[in-house]
Amino acid sequence: MRLLVTGATGFVGRSLVPALRSDGHEVLAGTRNPGNYEGPGTPVRIDLADPATLGAALDGVDAAYYLVHSMESHGNFAERDRAAAVAFRDQAAARGIRVVYLGGLGDLQESAGKSEHLRSRHEVGAILRDGADTVELRAAIVIGAGSASFEILRQLVDRLPVMVCPRWVTTRCQPIAAPDVVRYLVGALEIPAGTYEIGGADVLTYEVMMRRYAAITGRRRLIIKVPVLSPRLSSHWIGLITDQSAAVARPLADGLSVEVVVTDDRIRQLIPFDPVGFDDAVVRAIAEERPPAPARRP
Repeated sequence: MRLLVTGATGFVGRSLVPALRSDGHEVLAGTRNPGNYEGPGTPVRIDLADPATLGAALDGVDAAYYLVHSMESHGNFAERDRAAAVAFRDQAAARGIRVVYLGGLGDLQESAGKSEHLRSRHEVGAILRDGADTVELRAAIVIGAGSASFEILRQLVDRLPVMVCPRWVTTRCQPIAAPDVVRYLVGALEIPAGTYEIGGADVLTYEVMMRRYAAITGRRRLIIKVPVLSPRLSSHWIGLITDQSAAVARPLADGLSVEVVVTDDRIRQLIPFDPVGFDDAVVRAIAEERPPAPARRP
């Protein structure tokens, strides 16, 4: 197939493009700066804020991956994401192109008043499904080197021997390994259109994830839960301790109070495999960052 991957330089896109190429597909790597693209596939310019770039990128394509969304909390991000989704849907629908969208897991009613970003992710999925042949995959935290949520978790554990944490650390989550997300994305080309929830083998609280990451990396950490850290205060705390800016940390912190657990596992019958557990996903993520061992001299 001839496929377009928007967000080809992002965390998920960087792994998806080579996986699709390995399956024999022709891949167009969508990016705003194709001249700077150094990965596999054929770079093509696409800027979702500029609908004029969509037509040329989508012409002759069999399916397109929609892997982009606003991560920062300033400005009217929901309106920007809404407009981009409408323009992309209209162009894809006019060409009969399948759209595969990676959205966010979680109950929309539970997130009301808690996470504007999660509501926006759900809205984008609804827009794409309303007119285009769309498979929407909903995932919680993705465990892999470069994932913003995972990097926050690991940097908090790496850098703080004692953590004073808000109540959201007791929220349940079903993390998923990055390779398993890619496997579902590849398989989404062949399954019926609709919304599917994807997750890993374990359902854990954020506190348990931090403790298990600490154990895997040989650290001892004390976690103290307090009721006074609001999402806004948490985002400043995360922005101060980790490499993520407060603008990015804020929407992520807002979403941490919403339970993100798979309640519909239909996709396991359509794309059958056994997802890995949290510990194995962490070990793989850590290994991805280690440089290969030098070759021994004969």
